[in-house]
Amino acid sequence: MGMMVLDKNELEIRKYVKNMAVMTEKEQNTIAVAQTAFAHFTHALATGKWQPFLDILTDDFSFWFPVGKFHGLNVGKQRAKEFFEYVVDAYSEGLEISLERMTSNETTVVFEFRDQGLMWGHVYKNRVAVSFDVRGDKICAYREYFGSDGKSN
Repeated sequence: MGMMVLDKNELEIRKYVKNMAVMTEKEQNTIAVAQTAFAHFTHALATGKWQPFLDILTDDFSFWFPVGKFHGLNVGKQRAKEFFEYVVDAYSEGLEISLERMTSNETTVVFEFRDQGLMWGHVYKNRVAVSFDVRGDKICAYREYFGSDGKSN
């Protein structure tokens, strides 16, 4: 029998799934919706294809970003679309993501990850936390926190 090798992302998700046995149905739904959104989010960071992520957002979606022209609270799917088009421009070759940790409560899931790639053509490495608020089967809010020292690995 061969040995199965799991990457760090898969191990984190399996650990969470194991703990789901003691969670409420609402908590399980929150995690499932957020994991789907995060999969769309990371795929979009790698490829620039944001539509599947945009499709899982509520019409009254809001997001908070810590810097730049989108600094602070932003409201609406159109504003989100503008933001993610800006992300495509900034990281035109995409980003590689490595999930470090996932935590949750009944309505919110936080994903901590490392990302790397080129930003505006320059080497970029970062540690990021994104928080997804879930309502029903959609994401109604997003918050991003990061602190790049240019050396994170």
